[in-house]
Amino acid sequence: MASHRRPSQSGLTQSTRVTVLSAAAATAAAALGATPASADPAGTPTATKATVDRLFEQAEQATEQFNRANERAATLRKEVGQARDRTARGQERINRMRGVLGQLAGAQYRSGGMDPAMSLLLSEDPDSYLDKAAALGRVSALHTGRLHELTEALRKLGQERVEAGRKLTELERNRVVVSRHKRTVEGKLAEARRMLNALSTRERAEFDRGSRSGREDMPEMSGAMPSSSRAAAAVLAARNAVGKPYVWGASGPSSFDCSGLMQWSYGQAGVSLPRTSQAQRYAGRQVALDQAQPGDLVAYRDDASHIGMYMGNGQVVHAPYPGAPVRYDPVGMMPISSVTRV
Repeated sequence: MASHRRPSQSGLTQSTRVTVLSAAAATAAAALGATPASADPAGTPTATKATVDRLFEQAEQATEQFNRANERAATLRKEVGQARDRTARGQERINRMRGVLGQLAGAQYRSGGMDPAMSLLLSEDPDSYLDKAAALGRVSALHTGRLHELTEALRKLGQERVEAGRKLTELERNRVVVSRHKRTVEGKLAEARRMLNALSTRERAEFDRGSRSGREDMPEMSGAMPSSSRAAAAVLAARNAVGKPYVWGASGPSSFDCSGLMQWSYGQAGVSLPRTSQAQRYAGRQVALDQAQPGDLVAYRDDASHIGMYMGNGQVVHAPYPGAPVRYDPVGMMPISSVTRV
């Protein structure tokens, strides 16, 4: 007769544990399968797009800071050059003045240090004494005036040298700022490129389509014609730039960043725009979005770190980001902060 052994307590516990774990695994699998698409786990194309968009935005902000610092550096280099020119001219003038005063001192020394008035009195032609005395007075006044002039020139030269030194110091500080912004931009763009390169061809196409999407709440746009002849010329220039590559810090004619494209396009119309998008938004009269006309500048984001040109029919031309050439996109592709008529 076979004997029946009662299962041990440990056997029951092990069996129960297996059952519980299996149930938990099934529940977790069901939960994961039920995760809504909007959750968008990290690593999916949509999450990649959000990260890349953020990197591009940060890079663009740093690019505009780079452009602003570069613009300041150009101004400082010009001012330093002008200060050096003024210093050199001042030194030449002082050298000439010292030469004239040296000649006067030499003449006085050669006269034996005799009082000029006495020399005139003992001259062979005392009848001309009064005329000579008057001339002597003019020479003395001229001598004194030149001494004062020399003193003032030396003081001014000292100020010019101090100012030139201050500008040089600021220029050196500015170079450090430019280098810092450049490193920031390069780092952000390198990370964005790495993430984009990891996408498949289909995912990259979806990313590009997503970057062109307009907002659904855009108002009806008016103004099929440019507001002026210079706006028309700028529109033509921007249209001709379509297809050219985005290069950060570039302002044409073969490559552009966003504000560089605006500056170059209006430059072809004979209009000088500031270099940065933040300054360009104030380069004219701001108008309502529903009154935008071709040639108006459309600034994006609260900090105006991106900018494009309205071309009509709800479209702008802009330099989007590295890897995407100058192109047309919906005017509402991102939040608009202002519209400026130049």
